[in-house]
Amino acid sequence: MTKSMTGFGRAEYSTETEKLTVEIKSVNHRYLDVTLKLPRKLNALDLQIRQKVKAFANRGKIDIFITHDLSDGEDTAVIYNQGIAAQYVQFGKQMSETFGVEPIRSAAELAALPDVFVLDRRQESDEELQKTLFEVLAAAGEAFAAQRAEEGARLEADILEKLNELDRDVAYIEERAPQIIEEYKNRLFAKVQETLADAAADEARIMTEVVLYADRVCVDEETVRLKSHIAGMRRAFSDGDPDGIGRKLDFIAQEMNREANTILSKSNRTDITEAAIRLKTCIEKIREQVQNIE
Repeated sequence: MTKSMTGFGRAEYSTETEKLTVEIKSVNHRYLDVTLKLPRKLNALDLQIRQKVKAFANRGKIDIFITHDLSDGEDTAVIYNQGIAAQYVQFGKQMSETFGVEPIRSAAELAALPDVFVLDRRQESDEELQKTLFEVLAAAGEAFAAQRAEEGARLEADILEKLNELDRDVAYIEERAPQIIEEYKNRLFAKVQETLADAAADEARIMTEVVLYADRVCVDEETVRLKSHIAGMRRAFSDGDPDGIGRKLDFIAQEMNREANTILSKSNRTDITEAAIRLKTCIEKIREQVQNIE
């Protein structure tokens, strides 16, 4: 299955007092690069989360956002830390005597100080929270993988259509190449005969020149290799690879571009040049698409 490296997945678990959300998004990257943003209380699960990502992605820059919100409810209680409040009052008096500043004057002022009052949420155990998180992560990962597979199918269809375009231009070049050499030979004979008038042309020297010309413009090897690369790319799609075919396709596309460049450099006719430019343009489009395949 062809998978894109671009995707998004989201899942959540919620109750009246709790909401756990996981969002996954990715773009293309040479390797697997995972960035996690999660609450401090879940930091201990960082490594386990990264390991589980490998179940649904092998390459790509992947950002995972995890939030865990608790709302106030029957399981929430206010705790008054009297000892901390007493220390605030005591040290406030000392600061007043030392620096001549106002001490703590009211209960409201004291209550606003950190940790005098705290909320105690009787939340689920660490094991329950971990189990819930991994279930939500798996659901988000499934949605994420499905979207990448859907986008990958579209990329595959587009690239296969472009390979058909390459086939047509390669076939055109193969058909025209022998005609070009024959046309050159006829023009050369005509030019020599016109120059020498009634004198006989040295056919051997003309044929030598034709052979040298044919060697300069011959693109048989390039077209054969290009057809082999096109077939290889089709096989890569049909065979698939559990670890992804993106790198293999990228290598093949580079080789295809190399052959198209050589054909273009050897061309000295407008029609062949135009066909070679079409090849390069189409191959470049394929290379851009391949960059997004896992």
